[in-house]
Amino acid sequence: MSNPDQAVPKRNLKPLWIGLAFTALIIITFLPNDGDLPVVGQRALAILAFAIILWVTEAVSYPVSSAMIIAISAVSLGLAPSMEDPSVELGTKAALKMALGGFSNSAVALVAAALFLAAAMQVTNLHKRLALWVLSMVGTKTKAIVFGAILVSIVLAFFVPSATARAGAVVPILLGMVAAFGLPRDSKLAALLVITSVQAVSIWNIGIKTAAAQNMVALNFIQKEFGIDISWGAWFIYAAPFSIIMSIALFFIMITLIKPETNNIEGGRNVIKKQLAELGPLKGPEIRLIATSIILLFFWATEGKLHPFDTTTVTIVAIAILLTPKVGVYTWKDVEKVIPWGTIIVFAVGIALGTILLDTKGAQWLSDAVFGSLGLDSMPILATIALVSIFNILIHLGFASATSLSSALIPVFIALATTITMDVDQIGFVLVQQFVISFGFLLPISAPQNMLAYGTGAFTGKDFLKSGIPLTIIGYLLVLLFSATYWKWIGLL
Repeated sequence: MSNPDQAVPKRNLKPLWIGLAFTALIIITFLPNDGDLPVVGQRALAILAFAIILWVTEAVSYPVSSAMIIAISAVSLGLAPSMEDPSVELGTKAALKMALGGFSNSAVALVAAALFLAAAMQVTNLHKRLALWVLSMVGTKTKAIVFGAILVSIVLAFFVPSATARAGAVVPILLGMVAAFGLPRDSKLAALLVITSVQAVSIWNIGIKTAAAQNMVALNFIQKEFGIDISWGAWFIYAAPFSIIMSIALFFIMITLIKPETNNIEGGRNVIKKQLAELGPLKGPEIRLIATSIILLFFWATEGKLHPFDTTTVTIVAIAILLTPKVGVYTWKDVEKVIPWGTIIVFAVGIALGTILLDTKGAQWLSDAVFGSLGLDSMPILATIALVSIFNILIHLGFASATSLSSALIPVFIALATTITMDVDQIGFVLVQQFVISFGFLLPISAPQNMLAYGTGAFTGKDFLKSGIPLTIIGYLLVLLFSATYWKWIGLL
């Protein structure tokens, strides 16, 4: 007789999801086509459906799904009639070139360089030192440490262009402070501090252009379609005020909703002093990295004003300096261990897929199908932003990667912006939706940094949702308020 208390083994649904992805691919590929959409565009939409199912279900890892997307794109698009001359096939050579197009994109080079910069912070432990410095200044009261956790995320967002790396620096320090006070990892205090830190990371993914890879996806599509580059400084002017207000809202939400066991962490300052002592005095590589980071930040912020160098170029130059023997801070062997190489592949394939959707008119057709029936062309811009933003927030519930979400949605939003006749800057409309794509506030699965924090066991999904719901509502209302006021005043909309 079986033991009723024995856990039922979890069924592996991954083969089912893979089968569903291929079924969707085949069905959409061979649906009747009335000629409104080029055949190659229909096949691009079939590949998008295949990709979304794999991305949402995580039936295979993101790099594996990327390899599958490249292979399917080369074959499926290659056997489709050419848009220029439907009497001949596009050919697998031309289709493969489209599928691999993302790898030659400057945005991919910037993401790769950003990962190298984040790796430099990790190898030298400078990101940890920065976090400890900030926390050492705020005191031991719980509210002050909540403020400190937010402040750390803001400071690191300027220098560490990886949300996961920023969370990885701050979360262990905060848990160390909780342990020093003698509280367990699943205490209310731990939940308060860890959730605060990762929510702040997501908020500043919006505020700073180089803080998150998904921003590079959107900017690449904007540059391709509109021929406009948005500088680091311009992005900061558009988005930083939004993130500052959201950070203030986060502070009050967290101290109101999660009541910790104590209002003062007496042992917290000792933990920070001990960890700083273990790091020792500033070392040569750290000093060189600080100098490089400050110079890099200066070049980012003054792009197009004081010099002609774009963000990608100056970042790659900085990485070359950081890798140079004697002058730099790490070796290639150091880099190999900490760079998530799969992220670069996923990013490149996401850009390639989005570009294919735009070039084959698939994005335009999908935009008409999804939004055409809503009558957005006759609505005021604020109503359009309100409706599209709700759609954006809801669809994010199924995505664990904002980069993948940007790859799927930004081409559709670009197509929507160029279709509807509204007295508004089309680039601004797309950029606002990119800000909303970074709303990873609701679920632990909504962003990689959330999952990193969730893996510590410091909080439950319910705890995270408790803070995520008000934060998402405030973020949504703030998007509408900024659309009606600030973004309009400065010419974004």
